Amino acid sequence: MARRGTNLDRVGGFNDAVVLDAIRRSEQLSRVELAEATGLSGQAISNIARRLLDAGLVREAGRLRGAGLGKPRTLLELEPTGQYAVGVHLDPSVVTVVLLDLTGEVVARRPVDQVADEPGVLIDGIAKTIEDAISEAGAARDRVTGVGIAAPGPIDVERGMVVDPPNLSAWHRVPLRDELQRRTGLPVVLDKDVTAAASAEKWAGQGGSFVFFYLGTGVGAGLVIGDEVVRGSSSNVGEIGHVIVDPDGPVCYCGRRGCVGESSQPRYLVQQAVQAGVLAQGIDLDDRQAVDTAFSRLCRLAADGSGVPRDLIATLAGRIAKVVEDIANLLDLDRVVFGGPHWEQLAPVLGDAVRAALDGRFLLRSVHPFEVTGTALGADVGAIGAGSLVLDQTFSPNPSLALVGER
Repeated sequence: MARRGTNLDRVGGFNDAVVLDAIRRSEQLSRVELAEATGLSGQAISNIARRLLDAGLVREAGRLRGAGLGKPRTLLELEPTGQYAVGVHLDPSVVTVVLLDLTGEVVARRPVDQVADEPGVLIDGIAKTIEDAISEAGAARDRVTGVGIAAPGPIDVERGMVVDPPNLSAWHRVPLRDELQRRTGLPVVLDKDVTAAASAEKWAGQGGSFVFFYLGTGVGAGLVIGDEVVRGSSSNVGEIGHVIVDPDGPVCYCGRRGCVGESSQPRYLVQQAVQAGVLAQGIDLDDRQAVDTAFSRLCRLAADGSGVPRDLIATLAGRIAKVVEDIANLLDLDRVVFGGPHWEQLAPVLGDAVRAALDGRFLLRSVHPFEVTGTALGADVGAIGAGSLVLDQTFSPNPSLALVGER
């Protein structure tokens, strides 16, 4: 739904964002169409269009001739090179940097070579990779407006800190935002990985009300309700890892048994596969690379046949479906979107298995359907979401700038 502007001069910045957002949603619009979409006067639209053209944020994209004999209308569209945003996805298993242009397209992608538990070493590696990505894309450095970071929770948004995330034992209250800003000289914004992923789906046009179920080193849930990203009072919404789905399951670090986070870990699934004789004995479950290799093999076996490997993934789907069912029924959602570093490996079996497990358990199915999908943005959804946090500051009007009661 297009946002409406106000014709008061003192909220020019708000109106500029309204117009940019309208162009982004429709890809191309004439000035007349912009006035209709935003509620702004023709004169206001002309002034804003001139500012955006001069700033290099939009460009003219040919002319549209109407059915009558009137003057052809000049179309406006975003100028992709007008701004760039960096997105960083921090996960214990992989750290990725992407560079987005103003349309949200990925123009450069690089993994961080220096992946280490020691925060200072890893932040140095991220800063270097950011510069490499900008150089690779040939982007003008002064057009790079900022860096977004998607990090595992909990986080302290006000202080820009990562606070004791699971599987990153050395990251105790690390001031990631300020340290990366100091190294790059760019503004930096920090958000949770699941929230950034949900933001990316919304940015890509997949709005409505949905839960983004993140499958990585941990699990989490990003929420979008009525096209708005839900963050919670401290921006830590989505901590679902300790929902109990199997009372006889593995012992979690929290001391309880069968938490969905622990029960969804590749380490646990590999352990089950070894015990069932599907994978060879002797896999070092404390070696992350060895576990990742074994987990990839398990997923391939599950996708290629029935038998025990497929049963193990189907059982995982049942545990996940229980959590999705509760969230969807509680919040009256349209769909669940799966993504994260492990989704692509699990997708050939997990998607259909979750769909089957949820069949008949969505209480509002007589009112509207509930859809199970995978992310449209691939494995980089967290990094793309982090970059979209920066672009959102360009496109998202701040309603507090408008007068109360303005319609």
